[in-house]
Amino acid sequence: MSYTVRSSEKTRKSGADAETKAMLYLMNFREDSSEMNYFIVDFFNDITGMDRMARKLWDVQSKASKTGCAKNIGRELVTLYKNYVSDLEFVSYIIFLGGVPDTFRKNASLAIFDYININDKAFKSVKTGLREECNSKSYISKDDISDEKIDGFLSTVWFVVDDKEPQEYIKQIVNTHPSIIPQDSELLAIFNEIRNKQAEKKNAVVEGTEIDSADEALNFGHHLTTNEIRLLVLQRLINADPLSKGIPEPFVEIYSKFQPENRKLMLEQCQSSLCRALFNKSAAQGFWALFDHIYTLIMQYPDGTTDFIFGKLTSDVIDACPDFDVLSLKYFIAKIKEGIIQ
Repeated sequence: MSYTVRSSEKTRKSGADAETKAMLYLMNFREDSSEMNYFIVDFFNDITGMDRMARKLWDVQSKASKTGCAKNIGRELVTLYKNYVSDLEFVSYIIFLGGVPDTFRKNASLAIFDYININDKAFKSVKTGLREECNSKSYISKDDISDEKIDGFLSTVWFVVDDKEPQEYIKQIVNTHPSIIPQDSELLAIFNEIRNKQAEKKNAVVEGTEIDSADEALNFGHHLTTNEIRLLVLQRLINADPLSKGIPEPFVEIYSKFQPENRKLMLEQCQSSLCRALFNKSAAQGFWALFDHIYTLIMQYPDGTTDFIFGKLTSDVIDACPDFDVLSLKYFIAKIKEGIIQ
């Protein structure tokens, strides 16, 4: 079994924005989002989600245009179809659309739907467009172009119509805790930074590359991780890298009271706990709630020491973040306080 990379591409800004939205949709807006660890850029398709051990793949083709006709939408499905008939298995096939014609959906209020919600005439055009595009591609065997296979494929595809501004995709990462959400201009800047990092992954040419299994795609560096994206957002929220080495100034008083021979180990343990807390997907909501609580207290008591802020935290908020102990939580408070001061 082998898989050959075909149709990798460079995109314009509108297309790049759509691809970033598609990636953040996978990361935050699906019931199975927590299963995804890697987001592979322009390798299998525009974006492909992958779980931690490369056992599951979510395939996404994005189309930025808001005005494409049904036949053109069908044409855009060709890279998803290429993967459908390949030797690799994908758990989901998704086309992420900037918009659809008014006559496309039976129920226009649904932004996420399958073929059942597509009007009969539009569905025929989608099928025609897909078949024509398949016939024009050398990387799809004529043996794989049949009514049976095309119908089987279309019954698996999810159509997602983008109905959100870029800022809303960033807000979802912090679970809508209002006190820590910056202005829209800052949210857009974060979105743009993620988009640029995503675009950088296209610099290495992979067209024509052959792999024998999905995990080999990670060897080419065409991916971002959930942890990288969450860390980038947190960096921008506190104006600092929470995982950087060194002692935050509001933590110096606590640090200096430790025996000199134990200080280095204590600091490393605090940094390790913060790292685990930040990247613990099962406690993500608790992490952002704790961050929200700390941030609010620091703004309310700007002259309060790290110990003072710690003493104001409620037990239920602390308990929702099991990776912290007393010292590592005080270290996290100091990191946030230092970033706000700066």
